Amino acid sequence: MREQISYLAYLAGWKLVGALPEKTAYALFEKISNYIYRRNGRTVDRLRRNLSIVKPNLAPDELELLVQKGYSSYMRYWCDTFRIHLWSRDRIDSTVTFTNDHLLRDPMREGRGVIVALPHSGNWDHAGAYFCQEGIRLVTVAEVLKPEKLFRKFLSYRESMGFEVLGLDSRAFVTLIRRAREKRLIALVADRDLSDSGIPVKFFGHTAKMPAGPAVLAIKEGLPLVVAHVSYTDAGIHIDFHSINVATTGSDEEKISQTVQSIASTFELGIQEHPEDWHMLQRIWIDEGIYA
Repeated sequence: MREQISYLAYLAGWKLVGALPEKTAYALFEKISNYIYRRNGRTVDRLRRNLSIVKPNLAPDELELLVQKGYSSYMRYWCDTFRIHLWSRDRIDSTVTFTNDHLLRDPMREGRGVIVALPHSGNWDHAGAYFCQEGIRLVTVAEVLKPEKLFRKFLSYRESMGFEVLGLDSRAFVTLIRRAREKRLIALVADRDLSDSGIPVKFFGHTAKMPAGPAVLAIKEGLPLVVAHVSYTDAGIHIDFHSINVATTGSDEEKISQTVQSIASTFELGIQEHPEDWHMLQRIWIDEGIYA
């Protein structure tokens, strides 16, 4: 029953937000953001703790302002999600800016695949929609949500924009290898481990675990590995690309560990610059006492 209620609530939200005038929809989500912030529940507290590690020198009032901005950015993402199917091709294209996009475009132009690792920042769906509209075949992986009908709804939403979306299960990695060999763009959100096999990394001075997938694909298939950091602008999003040096010496385990650490260190750069757009409302660090 609870899963059915969740599904119906999301479905109603999709229809309602899509039917509202745009300014009204975003104003509504800003009000919802402010309400949730004032209630100061678990997700707000988790965001506060995470951002306090990213920005440890902020005064208490500065941290609170950042948390409020962070939740506002998170709700902007959800409003985007409920409305992006209404956006024109021109709007999707004209509201994206880049830094170092040649790191992705050049190998794709040469007929090579690219592995892109992203943090949960800004609107990565908007970024994916942009590249799909350019004719780039994009593959990603999504956590299987409950209820399954809700997961299927998100799946069809992303597929309607041109994504190929694989459920996060034991078969996904085999398919990713096959897609890498087909020269696809493989985009993986990779700042939080959803399995028991994550790689320990130092992240903002503390220990976290991050998925090995992007590093393993790049090492195994000899493909370029790029970090893409997505942040919000007034008009849309900005994507900042960084090349990752894929480790070539040591054992397989050492190469994977070194490469995942490079990804984590590069994530730090974008998150430090745009902490308000890092939508990390879950536990990420495993050091004892951080979330006490």
